[in-house]
Amino acid sequence: MPEPAAVLFDIDGTLVDSNYLHALTWHRAFRAVDLDVPIWRIHRSIGMDGDTLVRTLAPELDDDAADTASDLHSRLYLERADELTLLPGAREILRDLHRDGLRIVLATSAPPDELAVLRDLLDSESLLYAVTGGEDVETAKPDPTIVRIALERAGVPARRAVFVGDTVWDMRACADLALPAVGVLSGGIGRAELEAEGAAVVCDDVEQLRHRIARTPIAALR
Repeated sequence: MPEPAAVLFDIDGTLVDSNYLHALTWHRAFRAVDLDVPIWRIHRSIGMDGDTLVRTLAPELDDDAADTASDLHSRLYLERADELTLLPGAREILRDLHRDGLRIVLATSAPPDELAVLRDLLDSESLLYAVTGGEDVETAKPDPTIVRIALERAGVPARRAVFVGDTVWDMRACADLALPAVGVLSGGIGRAELEAEGAAVVCDDVEQLRHRIARTPIAALR
């Protein structure tokens, strides 16, 4: 039997077009605690661990205000979750890779309520080998722990897996584990930045990735 292999997917900004809604709702949450953080700065931190995001963007907030902002962001995001859409090729790439015999893992630290929304929108449960979530770790990317857990649940070593993500935090987490990574531009981060952080290949989105699999590290897993 061939050695099993897996493709690990980030969700926000990779499979679901959610990064800008996160940025907007964080902006509103910060304003509610009397802090005006430019949306572009927030956007560049999306995908980072939530507590780290607050400490990075709003170090002047005390613990109570930081908790208030974080809770409000989650509530505002969920209230507008009906605005979320799949990115092109999201379901199709999971179907294609599953058909090829690869194990599909959603490697995210999204909180349970947000993850439930994302999984419902993705509507691909039968294709998934494993899923991680916010309850699995105390600190999200760029800390590599959630990616390490995803590898463990996939039952494969890093050399038999590839990660697909959209942020520099994804790339840094993978670099710490010597895990090959493919970047996508659909989260709004530039090609040069993703490549500089270790992305082996960068595509516009997962739809373009579907048509370029043969030119990516995923091809060696088949």
